[in-house]
Amino acid sequence: MTKPDFTMVTKTKPEKKLLAPLHKTGARSKGKISVRFRGGGVKRKYRIVDFAQFRHDTSKKVLAIEYDPNRSARIALTEGANGKRSYIIAPQGLRVKDEIVCKDQSPLKEGNRMQLKNIPVGTLIYNVELQPGKGGKLARAAGTGCKMLAAEGKYATISLPSGEVRRVLGAGYASIGSPSNPQHRFEVIGKAGRVRHMGRRPHVRGSAMNPVDHPHGGGEGRSPIGLKYPKTPWGKIAYGVRTRRKKKYSNKLILQRRKTKR
Repeated sequence: MTKPDFTMVTKTKPEKKLLAPLHKTGARSKGKISVRFRGGGVKRKYRIVDFAQFRHDTSKKVLAIEYDPNRSARIALTEGANGKRSYIIAPQGLRVKDEIVCKDQSPLKEGNRMQLKNIPVGTLIYNVELQPGKGGKLARAAGTGCKMLAAEGKYATISLPSGEVRRVLGAGYASIGSPSNPQHRFEVIGKAGRVRHMGRRPHVRGSAMNPVDHPHGGGEGRSPIGLKYPKTPWGKIAYGVRTRRKKKYSNKLILQRRKTKR
């Protein structure tokens, strides 16, 4: 078992004004289970993170770096000249007392935020906006990052962590660098108790069920699935099937599809 690295964290108690209640659903919708094997887990409060990052020519100072139980990256508590505080996703290498600038064109420094059309080619970016003004949507998890490939006309071309190459509006904003805590991907949970704390219940194999409960069920001993393809409990093919709509509006913006793993 390995535990997260908290060396970057400088403050343990969160900012009260930036907390919101986080209610558990028990993975149920209108009383019926909508996602299997979910429930329980430790109580958490949601940290209100500013994904748009105080746009319109402002700068803020980093007061502290904190742990967020709702995401893999660390978050930074920032304060502006007017005294207003907000949380942002902390980039790798950010330190307390650093200044973060958000302008149409800001200095090329980790954590600074600017429009995609002004970012040099080859720069690593995160918290990328798909629609200008709506806040960052892409590359927000620990250790991820997009790469700036080109900026021409109305659009900028970026490479996503999945391997997908797509165009996004150059007027949208993105932050320089990559989210903190990149070693998150090497964590070993180690025991079932930690998984229960995360709100995940034991996952039962389909082959251990009866035929009435799962397409893989039944048979004597450890039987193979007996089907041409692995199936979901509802009889649909589980692996290697593309579920993206063929006429989705954003298809024209995708230059290269993501790399799929089987």
